[in-house]
Amino acid sequence: MAAPVVTTTRSPRPDWLKVRLPSGDNYFRLKSTMRSLNLHTVCEEARCPNVAECWGQGTATFMILGDVCTRSCGFCAVKTGLPQILDREEPERVAKAVEALGLSHAVITSVNRDELPDGGAAIFAETIEAVRRRNPETNIEVLIPDFKGSRASLEAVLAAKPQILNHNIETVPRLYKHVRPGANFAQSVELLERAKTLSPDIISKTGLMVGLGESLDEVEDVMRELVVKARVDVFTIGQYLQPTREHLPIDRYVHPDEFDALAQKGREIGFRHVEAGPLVRSSYHAANQVP
Repeated sequence: MAAPVVTTTRSPRPDWLKVRLPSGDNYFRLKSTMRSLNLHTVCEEARCPNVAECWGQGTATFMILGDVCTRSCGFCAVKTGLPQILDREEPERVAKAVEALGLSHAVITSVNRDELPDGGAAIFAETIEAVRRRNPETNIEVLIPDFKGSRASLEAVLAAKPQILNHNIETVPRLYKHVRPGANFAQSVELLERAKTLSPDIISKTGLMVGLGESLDEVEDVMRELVVKARVDVFTIGQYLQPTREHLPIDRYVHPDEFDALAQKGREIGFRHVEAGPLVRSSYHAANQVP
């Protein structure tokens, strides 16, 4: 399969990437709840294009461990800087928000906290446990960092028994130095593989962006490795969108037909579920991915 055409100049955003502005009672109710409990969402911090749709449906992804990341990835709009003091009351506030919003599926992610010995794993575990105490029927999905490859940190999160464990690959190995400085492709695959070994019944999940200069052959190679080696169940794939001019440029806009073809290929390779489309992000339609 031929590599995609490289776009050398910034082209206008195509019609299939147009999104609606946030509005509606659910959107403002969720926003009010987050602010009243002093909580962050990746939807806002990472400038997710689906915030209007997801918040309008009463769903959001909680971002714990503060809103400042110790890494500086080329694609991400989350603030980078010095770490903040750990907020030990944050887990209980997340649990209160899940209860107030009546969520049947809660997604919890975080910034990277590389300065912490466990990378923030203990707070992840405390948040899972707090949400479950107040909301025993809620499915809990965590989108975790790589914890710099720490087995103990991964074990701490798994011990709290989330239903879904997600860790995003983000891009193909060749582009890692530009897209995910500070991360390592093999280490991320190993984390996913280890999660399935330690907790065989957990639903494992990962995601990839396209439009950064990868070839379709490279994407398919990554999908095969994720299924064959890491036994990943759920795969998400969406279009990279440049948050600001300081971030990595868009190489090209991938047509919806190509996303359909990638979804079909992913199912053929062996993923249990593939969510693919221009606006797909890690938590998009997450509740529908639980059997």
